[in-house]
Amino acid sequence: MLADPADQRTLLTLADLDTEVARVQHAARSLPQHKTIAELMAARQQLTDELVASVTDVDDLQAAVTKAEADLTPVRARLERDEKRINDGSVSDGKILRSLQEEVEHLKRRIGDLEDSELELMGRLEDATAHRDRIAVRKREIEEKLRAAVAERDTAVTKLSQEAKDLTATRAPIAARVPAALLTLYEKLRASSGLGAAALKQGRCGGCQLQLTVSDLDTYRRAAANQVLRCVECDRILVRTPESGL
Repeated sequence: MLADPADQRTLLTLADLDTEVARVQHAARSLPQHKTIAELMAARQQLTDELVASVTDVDDLQAAVTKAEADLTPVRARLERDEKRINDGSVSDGKILRSLQEEVEHLKRRIGDLEDSELELMGRLEDATAHRDRIAVRKREIEEKLRAAVAERDTAVTKLSQEAKDLTATRAPIAARVPAALLTLYEKLRASSGLGAAALKQGRCGGCQLQLTVSDLDTYRRAAANQVLRCVECDRILVRTPESGL
């Protein structure tokens, strides 16, 4: 391929801009906030799962306490009726009175057992509620950190995106000056290797950074000024400059 030496040197300006665009895009993908956000999201999900389990425990224990209290109600009512019958003198038969007294003692023991069970459940409910509340606090703290990290990331991404847009806007008129065939080749090489053209400097390819052989340099030296050179190692367009060492 043949192209005016000035057009070939324009490719170096394009390459510098494309390198900057790639750097900015890489910076946007590599922001530390991405890792922080991923870690916080994982922590939030774990706490969400723990909170769901904890809320279920609290609900189950609350239901158990409510049932325990409900179980006590009829037993207490029965005890109250029996004690009233004993104390108001309405029962004169000794055998029936003794039976009532025995039932009262049984009911008191039953109530004691039920109250002990209820107290144990209430203690567990208190602990479970405190555990649920601690998890909820930790979840809110994580979510606050997550919101802050997302806002910080979005600010950084917006800044970098604008920088990339500015570079692209600068690139457009420069690319428009390059002949279509040369630009097509450049873009094809850039798509495959990330860098479409590089300067030949002191006998070294600026793309792959390999020192060229004496034979290759001699070939380049004898090439016409408008001939488009290609690196024998990386196949990129090699642009001659006063520092090429030819």
